[in-house]
Amino acid sequence: MANVFGILTAIVLALAGFVAYKNKQAYEQEIAAKSTRADELQRSEARFKKAADSLESTKAELATTEEENVGLTSKESAQKKTNTDLQEQLTSKKDKAASNKEELDKIRAQTAGIGNLSELATKIKAINEELIGLRDSIATTEAQLANVTAQNNATDASVKAAKDKLDYLTSSRSLPNLSTRIRSIYPNWGFVTLAAGDSSGVVANSTLDVVRDGSTIAKLLVTGVERNTASASIVPDSVTEDTTLMVGDRVIPGTKSSSKAESN
Repeated sequence: MANVFGILTAIVLALAGFVAYKNKQAYEQEIAAKSTRADELQRSEARFKKAADSLESTKAELATTEEENVGLTSKESAQKKTNTDLQEQLTSKKDKAASNKEELDKIRAQTAGIGNLSELATKIKAINEELIGLRDSIATTEAQLANVTAQNNATDASVKAAKDKLDYLTSSRSLPNLSTRIRSIYPNWGFVTLAAGDSSGVVANSTLDVVRDGSTIAKLLVTGVERNTASASIVPDSVTEDTTLMVGDRVIPGTKSSSKAESN
């Protein structure tokens, strides 16, 4: 009985060992399979990440390509417009060239009977040079005429001035533009000297007015004249009341005094 129990025990232990071995083998296989699945999962995740990265890159490239396409489309439109404009300009220039050729043909037809254009141009050039010479001659003549006219005008003005001065001299009147001052006074002898003479328009026997503050305060009768000075008598009773002549009083041409005043 004990042997049977021992055999059974050995069998059970053997079965238990076998099952344990199989379980261990199955566990090791499961761990190996799990490790394989983990590796496959990592590879799958790596492939997925690579695919996702590739997708993002493709999207970026697609966006860039679309932008480039938009730019190229815009450039294409602009180039088409430029080409159209150039074509229109070319057509216009061709039309202009044809028109110019037609006009040139007309001119050639019109000038066909004139003769050699080169000879005609030479003749026209010679005529133009003659015209330029005539213009220069006319300009010179006009300048000379203007110079002579100016000289005549100056001579006329000089003659008129001399005539006017002669008229004033013959009528014993000082020139109207005379303006001078009393240089010195000799009250005891009743005369003064002036700071101007013949060169300034003082005329002998002419009557002068002594002016102060815009009013005539006395009259003078010129008795002697030199180039740059003159002497004049104070006309009796011409000095206003309470007035004393002073050196520096202004003297201008006046009306000729009466014969009675001169005789006194």
